[in-house]
Order: sequence, then C-alpha cells, then structure tokens
Amino acid sequence: MNKKVKQAVAFTFFRLLGLLVVGILCWILGFIVYNGIGVINWEFLSSSPEEGMSAGGVFPAIVGTLWLIAGSIAVAFPVGVMSGIYIHEYLGNRWIVRVIRVMTNNLGGIPSIVFGLFGMALFVQAFGFGDSILAGAFTLGLLILPLIIRTTEEALKAIPDSYRAGSYALGAGKLETIFRVLLPVAMPNIITGLILSVGRVSGETAPILFTVAAYFLPKLPNGVFDQVMALPYHLYVIATSGTDIEASRPMAYGTALVLIIIVLLMNLLAAASRVYLGKKVKMD
Repeated sequence: MNKKVKQAVAFTFFRLLGLLVVGILCWILGFIVYNGIGVINWEFLSSSPEEGMSAGGVFPAIVGTLWLIAGSIAVAFPVGVMSGIYIHEYLGNRWIVRVIRVMTNNLGGIPSIVFGLFGMALFVQAFGFGDSILAGAFTLGLLILPLIIRTTEEALKAIPDSYRAGSYALGAGKLETIFRVLLPVAMPNIITGLILSVGRVSGETAPILFTVAAYFLPKLPNGVFDQVMALPYHLYVIATSGTDIEASRPMAYGTALVLIIIVLLMNLLAAASRVYLGKKVKMD
C-alpha cells in the first residue's frame, strides 16, 4: 500500500474509534435520561428525602454537593496555582523540579479512597474538624491539587519567553510580571484544569464517605462544621442499601441525572469563563 492508502486506513480507523467512544457516551447518557427524566420535577428538586428515601426529593444532597465543590475549589485552586507558579517561575530546571513532578504525578494516581482515609485521620481526627464540610472540602482539595498544579505549570510553560523579556524591559519586577502579564495569559488554560477538577470532585464518593457525607440528613447545613448529604453518596445509598431498593430505583436514576446536570452546568460556566478570559487577553 502507498502512503495515501495507509493514511486513509489509519484516519478511518481513528474515526471509527472516536465514533465508538461518542456512541458509548450517548448510550449511557440516554439510558440515564430515559430512566430518570420521569422523576425530575420541582418537588424532587426542592424537597427532602422521605419514606426511607424511596420518596421525596434530593434538595439537601444538591446543596451539600455544591458546598463541597465550592469548598474544595476554594482550597485547591489558589494553592495549586501558586505552587505551579513557584515550580515553573522560581525553581527553573533544578533537579528538585523533576522530583516534584514525579511526586505530583504519583499523587494524582492514588485511589480516592486513600485520600478519604487520610482525610479522616488528619482533618476529622487529628485537627478535630469532625465529620464536616470543612474536612470534606480539604480532602477533596488534596485530591484535585495535583491536577491544578500540573495544569498551571503547563500553561505557564506555553507562554513565550518574549512576554517575560518585554515585561522586564519595561521595568516590571518578577512578581509584577507574573501577576500582570503571565497569569492573565495563562488563566484560560488554567481554567481547563479547574473544569476537570469540578468534574472529578462532583462524582467522588469514597473521600466524602469518611469525612462529611451523612446517610440521611434531611436538613441544610448551618456552617462548615456540619455534616451534609451529597449526591454521589446519596445515589450509592439508595441504589444499594435503601429500605426498598426497587421502589427507590427511579429516584436513583433521577439523582444520577441531577448530578450529571450539575456537572454539565459547572463545566459550561467554567468553559464560558475560559472563553471570556481568552478573548480579554487577545483584546489586551
């Protein structure tokens, strides 16, 4: 076969693989939507679980999930961005950078249940936070920290050195160059890491199981030291260990659909922020 035929065969193969992946995703989403859309109504979204979680709604779990997403991002995002800046802009190509990268990659590959056990030992017991939003947010923040660090580092690495040289030539210092030149340019790519982080935090069950999630708590939290229900754990409970699993199965599909919608909305919001920041950088 000549090169053109080989190229056509390869591209056809990759297109088929891409269509297969998209088809599987559409099938999964379609299955959940088909089984869960009938449960979604205002009462389901605005009320608390009732009758052994086989009736009622998921409002406390929605609020708890949003608390955990916001808390984990508030913990991980500034620390991750500052760490990425320090690694790339201050450490340079030293040997310690390679060690940090290896450790960060290893940290990103640790199973989430290990983070849950670590969070329980450190934040719940050692720091005395108890089973609380604070303990859950710190645990989830540690879970997504490696992703934000690496995304920040790669975003800064993609910026040409001419930006730095031009800023220094105009009399700006290193810190001013970082915050007024480099970060605005890198922020759209850093937001990509934030989008991936939100998706991961939203669906984690093991870390919150040990640090914050309540089996049944049909009320809203009063502060960061309260327990909360969360959609991933609530879905696990009603699908596997509810008082009447068959009766609560439609609620399980509805809960899964609500969780997918929340993740989609959060991703769309982050993506819109990324586009806005990208356009702002181009205009400047």
